[in-house]
Amino acid sequence: VEVIVQEGETVEVGAQLGILQVEGEQAGTAPAATIAPTRPAAVRPGTPTTDPSAPPPPLSPVVSRLLAEHGLSPDDVAGTGTGGRIKRKDVLDHVATGGQGARSGAAPASGDHRVVPFNTARKRTADHMVRSKATSPHVLQAVEVDFHRIADVRAVHAADWKAREGFALTYLPFIARAVCQAIGDFPNVNASIDKESLLVWQEIHLAIAVDLDFDGLVAPVIRGAQKKTVADLARSIADLASKARNKSLSPDDFSGGTYTISNSGVFGTMITAPIINQPQIAILSTDGIKKRPVVIETDDGDDIVVRPVGILAQSFDHRAIDGAYSAAFLKRIKDIIEETDWGSALD
Repeated sequence: VEVIVQEGETVEVGAQLGILQVEGEQAGTAPAATIAPTRPAAVRPGTPTTDPSAPPPPLSPVVSRLLAEHGLSPDDVAGTGTGGRIKRKDVLDHVATGGQGARSGAAPASGDHRVVPFNTARKRTADHMVRSKATSPHVLQAVEVDFHRIADVRAVHAADWKAREGFALTYLPFIARAVCQAIGDFPNVNASIDKESLLVWQEIHLAIAVDLDFDGLVAPVIRGAQKKTVADLARSIADLASKARNKSLSPDDFSGGTYTISNSGVFGTMITAPIINQPQIAILSTDGIKKRPVVIETDDGDDIVVRPVGILAQSFDHRAIDGAYSAAFLKRIKDIIEETDWGSALD
């Protein structure tokens, strides 16, 4: 038995610490074709490895997962640990800064360019998104929804609504109402994680993601959304969106959200995989609604009709709920939208 590294010394990751004699071996006799070990030099903390032929330091499981999630190679990230080892913070910093923390060996993009500094909203959005992906194992599920019943109501009431309220009647408040009703049947999506427990909230404080003219994202909250009608929700959504774009939201407008809806359908997107709004455990995206051929059942058999169809997709935290629960929740939203008589929703 030989102790190579003494107590209190700091060495590189993977360095040989000592030699143990296996029972039956003769002390001092090295195995055939084995080079006798040499004692490595102690390394002061924070001193990077300078030997270019040395293998890269090993990655921890957490770092490996983060690199995979963000599509990064270890060569993309500058490690600040002992011997250049990559730490969790290095990966998060690299993502948050758009890759400006890359290793010096990585070739920069060539050609003319301009620098666009992050504003405060963009910095907050970037930090929140990176932390969310690092915290929650995201899973995406989606359902296709026939919106013809809502479309019929909008066609009848859109002009009067716009003249009376001053803003357009969109699909979003109807979807928000369906979400609130479905949460009543599947309350565990309206929750947060506290260590090894799920905190299921009794009230639905619905956060609505609002784009700030492509300069960041905020998610102001409609409190007690389960108590509101479609008309109430439409007014609340319009009010919060106006305040967000006028930068007149108060801190209270952002706090306490329990579930979030992100709406990018105005841009005609097909399916969106949203990032969970921490500390919530799920978020729903609404995408473009377009006319498509749909097969329906009639008394005379199957028929093909043209209907407004769109995708609703939910990202959820797999620590909190499973795929079957999430899928059942999405189906409930779909059923409510497709089967409800929305004719009196605006009364």
